[in-house]
Formats: sequence, C-alpha cells, structure tokens
Amino acid sequence: MPIVFIATVLYLAAASLLVRTVARDAPAGSAAWALPALTAVVGHGAYHVLAWREVGGADLHFFAALSLVGLGMSLLTLLFGIRGRMPALGVTVFPLAAASLATYAGAGHHVPEGLDWRLQLHAWFALLAYATLAVAALLAILLWAQDRALRRREFHRWLRALPPLTELESLLFRTITVGFVLLTATLLTGILFVHDLFAQHLIHKTVLSVLSWLVFGALLFGRWRYGWRGASAVGWTLTAMTLLVLAFFGSKFVLELVLGRA
Repeated sequence: MPIVFIATVLYLAAASLLVRTVARDAPAGSAAWALPALTAVVGHGAYHVLAWREVGGADLHFFAALSLVGLGMSLLTLLFGIRGRMPALGVTVFPLAAASLATYAGAGHHVPEGLDWRLQLHAWFALLAYATLAVAALLAILLWAQDRALRRREFHRWLRALPPLTELESLLFRTITVGFVLLTATLLTGILFVHDLFAQHLIHKTVLSVLSWLVFGALLFGRWRYGWRGASAVGWTLTAMTLLVLAFFGSKFVLELVLGRA
C-alpha cells in the first residue's frame, strides 16, 4: 500500500536528517527532521485505521501490536524532540517504527477477536505502557553510554546530540513514572476484566508483568528514598523491561505464532 511506503521512507528520512545533524554539529534544536517524522507518524496511524475498517475492528494480533508500539514510541520521540529534549532518540526509534509498520503490512491483517470495551481498554493500556517503557529503556541505554564516555573522557561527537547527564537522567525517570502508571492501570484492568487466566493461557504473562511492575516500582522507590542513579538505574530499568518484553511479546509470539491461538 502506498501509505506504508511513504511512511517508511519518511521515517528513514527523519532518522537520516538526525544523523546528519549530529555529523555536522548542528544545534540540538535543529528541527528539519520534525516534518517528515510527523508525516510518517500520521501515515502510520492512518494505515492502522484503514486496516481496522477493512477487518471490521481493532486488529491487536502480534504484528499489529508490534506496529502500534512502534507508533507509540515514535509519537513520544516526536513530542520529546519538538520540545528540544531528546531528538537524537529518533535515530533508533524511527527505523524501528518503519520496520514494525512494514512487517505488519507484509504479514497481513487478522479479523479482530470481538473484545468488549473493557478488554480493549486493558489492551490499549498495555500498548501505551509498553511503548512508554520501551522509550525509557532506550533512554537508559543512552544514559549508560553517555556516562561511560564521560568517565573515560571520550568526547565523541554524538555526545553533543544528548542533553546534559542530569537532564537525561531526569527525563528517564519521568518517562518511567508515566510508564509505571500506565502499567499499573494495565494490571488493574486485567484483574478486573480478564477472567479465568489459566483457561486463557495468561498466567505466565501475568506473573512476568507483575514482576516487571515490582522492579519498576522498586526503582522509583529507590530513586525517591535513596537517590538511585547511574548504573543502578540503568540495570533496574533494563531488567524490568526484559521481563515486560517476555510478558507481552514473548507470550503473544508463543500463543499466536507458535501455538496458533488468539
């Protein structure tokens, strides 16, 4: 479909412009990338809307969910970048979003499962939480790389595309806080609206999600009470995100692509 091709090209163009911004030492606030990124995000979202009209409802199967998470990450990156906080994040996020969209288009669409509004609310909270915390995981990796380079006095050019260490750390924890709230809403709606977890093969997903929630909660408490930062914050963030990946996409991969169950 042309809209997929256009959105993919624009995502890659935005990422390329960001790379050139770093290579040329352009100001961090230079926003030539913003228009193609915004157009790509709009096209990405429009493709899902058109797909849902085609199949008669919201398609939330594996590749559709992967693409929606990519869309959410791109939207957050766009918002961060427009505010001048972290445009360099798009160098990684935009190609990932392009790949997720192209994969969804290539895999085809599935007839929706006929979920009522309560289960759809639970699913949307899960997608929003995953997208937000995935961005937090990328921020944690950048924080680790920046801290490591500064400690070694390796002043690479790409460091100029990042905000100061303290500002990046503050952005990381704000993002984690928002993601933690969304993950809490996901678990609460799951408890309230999802019945018979064993029959639906969801117990392992629930256990891993709760473990991830506990790790993120412990990190936020440690930040508030003990001032955790740096390597400790990065380690806790990536551990919690790994659990969430296994809970969300790991379970969907096994159930939908391996076992063929909805």
